[in-house]
Amino acid sequence: MKFLLSLVCSLAMLGAVSTANAADAAAGKAKSMTCAACHGANGMSPNDLWPNLAGQKAGYLAKQIKAFRDGNRNDPMMAPMAKALSDDDIANLAAYFSGL
Repeated sequence: MKFLLSLVCSLAMLGAVSTANAADAAAGKAKSMTCAACHGANGMSPNDLWPNLAGQKAGYLAKQIKAFRDGNRNDPMMAPMAKALSDDDIANLAAYFSGL
C-alpha cells in the first residue's frame, strides 16, 4: 500500500513538473510588451493602481489572467487585454513574470 501511495504521489509530482516546464518564458517575455505599459518593463509597476507581476507564483498569475479572460474577474482595463490570450500565452506570461 505504501508503494502504491508513493507511486501515485511521484506520478502527480512528475505531471506538475512537466506542466511547469511546458511554458516558454522567452515567448512570455515577447508577449509581455503590452503588459509593460501598466505593470512595468520588468514586471514592477510604476503606479500603485496596478500590481507588480515580477516574482509572483506562476500558478497564481495564470489563474488571475484566466479569470480576467473568462469574465470571472472584472477590470475595465485588464479584461480586454486578457480576452485575446490563449492558454499557452497565459502559461508563457506566467512563466516569464514568475521568473523575474
